[in-house]
Amino acid sequence: MFNKISIVSFLLLFCIQINAQTLGGATVFNFLNQPNAAQLSALGGINISNISNDIGLSFNNPALLRDNMQQQFSASFNNFLAGIKNSSLTSAFHADKINTNFAFGVNYFDYGNLPQTDAAGNVLGSFHPNDYVMQFSASHIYLQHFWYGMTFKYINSNYAQYKSNGIAFDIGVAYHDSASLFQASVLIKNLGTQLKTYDGSDKKSELPFDIEAGITKRLARAPIQFSLTAHHLQAFNIYYNDTTFNASEGGSLLNNVTVDKIFSHLVLAAQFFISDKLEVTTGYNFLRRHDLNAYNQANGLNGLSLGLGVLLKKLHIHYATGFYQQNMFHQLSLNLNWKGTEL
Repeated sequence: MFNKISIVSFLLLFCIQINAQTLGGATVFNFLNQPNAAQLSALGGINISNISNDIGLSFNNPALLRDNMQQQFSASFNNFLAGIKNSSLTSAFHADKINTNFAFGVNYFDYGNLPQTDAAGNVLGSFHPNDYVMQFSASHIYLQHFWYGMTFKYINSNYAQYKSNGIAFDIGVAYHDSASLFQASVLIKNLGTQLKTYDGSDKKSELPFDIEAGITKRLARAPIQFSLTAHHLQAFNIYYNDTTFNASEGGSLLNNVTVDKIFSHLVLAAQFFISDKLEVTTGYNFLRRHDLNAYNQANGLNGLSLGLGVLLKKLHIHYATGFYQQNMFHQLSLNLNWKGTEL
């Protein structure tokens, strides 16, 4: 017990020391913020408390890794914008002797072939940039209703001759009451460091550190589940302010109203269980809405995401899409059990 208390105390002190890390465009490995699973994308891209047996959600929060995900496998494919392709794999197993769950996952981003030029614009050839993260997670139950977990990440980024890597940890705690259909969770995300910098210098950039909290409640007398997630709780004003761009456009989309700053931290989501085999998901990400809005044009449904789940006995299929100005992404996830048993 003393060792556990010491570890927790150290982590809390460590978090206090890093809670002023940079937001916006000054961090590296920002692909870590992209949702790896279709259900997570449909929930607004950020959700750490959703009540589900989808192992893809545990990739983002190790406290969601549970016993019933034993030998479950998830594969996700995202046909993103501008030809960017994203693939993710996750699988888990349960160790009976120590009553602990383990999971391994990888999330890979392929940006296609791009022309490589010099400073004068002369084409020298082409290069194939990519990013990926490999991670190992573990979770354990405590006092029946509490779950805690940790994820270790190895991060790699490759842009022609510019290469970088790093390590990071996620630490999550969740409270789940199955009787009241309620779950709450707190997550400390991307505690870590850049090991190798892109230019080979000793000046390391910061990782996209985040503190998140969320709650999910399923109604007892209606087939609906609601989620509220708050992110970047380590800072109040998380708007990215590009003064050069604002000046060139003759204004600013930033709103200094306190209420707007509060809502920029929030992601709302709802799931509608049409039947035991069909569910519809929707999410709204306030910060994404703001970041995608543009001057002097209709901003449509920016920030809104939608999803559909088909839950067969041995295969769960999740589809998600979202609005990015006039574009949409399409993400598909497949969940099954290695033994071919029911999910």
